[in-house]
Amino acid sequence: MIAIVLAGGRGMRLWPESRQMRPKQLCKWVNGKSMLQNTLERLLQAGFQRLILVTGDDLKSAVEQVTDQLDTSTPIEILSEPEGKNTAPALGLALSACLQEPAETLLGIFPADHHIAHFSDFSHCLERASEAARKGFLTMLGVTPQRAETGYGYIEKAKYEFGDLPEVFPVQSFCEKPEALKAESYYRSGQYSWNAGIYICRRDILMQEYEKYLPDLYASMLGGPLVFRRNWSSYASISIDYGIAEKSDRMAVVSGDFGWCDLGSWNALGELYQADSAENVCDGKDFLLFQSQHCLLKQQEKTLVLYGVHDLLVVETEDVIFIADRDRAQDVRKIVASLKQQNRSDLL
Repeated sequence: MIAIVLAGGRGMRLWPESRQMRPKQLCKWVNGKSMLQNTLERLLQAGFQRLILVTGDDLKSAVEQVTDQLDTSTPIEILSEPEGKNTAPALGLALSACLQEPAETLLGIFPADHHIAHFSDFSHCLERASEAARKGFLTMLGVTPQRAETGYGYIEKAKYEFGDLPEVFPVQSFCEKPEALKAESYYRSGQYSWNAGIYICRRDILMQEYEKYLPDLYASMLGGPLVFRRNWSSYASISIDYGIAEKSDRMAVVSGDFGWCDLGSWNALGELYQADSAENVCDGKDFLLFQSQHCLLKQQEKTLVLYGVHDLLVVETEDVIFIADRDRAQDVRKIVASLKQQNRSDLL
């Protein structure tokens, strides 16, 4: 099995911790290791025999520093893209490096920056998905919803599983980040899973789907990584979800509760760290809170002291102290866009 890890994202919704040259997959949120290192160690533990990482040209050296820390003899290859064009071209670059692999080789496609707390449950879902992939399905790992979340994409599964594939369901439809009422109905129905962006499939099947739905990428793949990179400027920016998954008639889903979190916004830290009795979530070692409730703190060097405040987001980095209404944590991208307009590259 080959694991393809997509590590080119920028994660700017987690600014100011996540930056252009230190995106969230390189930030150390859990157990003193970067999200990327945790992801790679998890996949090695799961038994993948080869790892292919796809990142940006400007992040390649930083990613190499992470892989150099791994204690493994498993082959690891780092491929880089000239510019970010979403997941379909990034995955196409990885596929172009797999042309000599047997047709039935299983591929696992994983984001680099997701947290998974329960490895045994994750491993179980991988096994079920692998069984479906061997039979020709493009199989996704879905996450059993824990709430009516509007910030995630959803996968609608059929009411009945495949007869010969326990826990594997046909995919009925996809929905990207629904409004609150629709998210509530999805949550209550029991027929929907959060889309974790994880795929398990055979190499030949995925290549066939590229040939059918993304023929320009497929044609470049056949020339290998150098040719694929050479044609980069001609590719449209498109996700694998939109480019293939939403069109394919080979989609299946395995759902599970394996402690998944994509850390897509600051409020997601509440899923990684336990809140105190006043519902404050604190990441750091030196903070004091008095008569303050439902605040989220990320502390680095300075002592953070909060008094008589509620629903605040406070993030301290080496050069920025960021304070916002916690309910507006999803709006951080607007700040990043404003910084770009003001040419504040020093803060990006």
